[in-house]
Amino acid sequence: MTYADFFAEMKGRFAGTDASGIQEHLAFQFNITGEEQGIFYIEVKDGVFSMEPYEYFDRDAVFTCSADTLRKLADGKLDPILAVTLQKLKVEGNIDKALRLKDLIKSHR
Repeated sequence: MTYADFFAEMKGRFAGTDASGIQEHLAFQFNITGEEQGIFYIEVKDGVFSMEPYEYFDRDAVFTCSADTLRKLADGKLDPILAVTLQKLKVEGNIDKALRLKDLIKSHR
């Protein structure tokens, strides 16, 4: 699978994300490692969710993981905090805002 295929898959999975309950601004960059290597970002602004295949320079947090790990997180099969503990997910930046990733994962399923 290419990065473009992976990004399209993730964008499809998160397409129905309801961020209307999140009024703070969140900007997360995902650095995907391995075969599907690439970068994309998720932003919530004024309760509206967006996802684009670009680097985001004014980000709150950066998540680095494999495509497989992100799939498991998106499916709810792996808790983000456990993923960090198991060193499957690396987080840099504002940890308080990074913890909101859990809310975004829950709101798309």
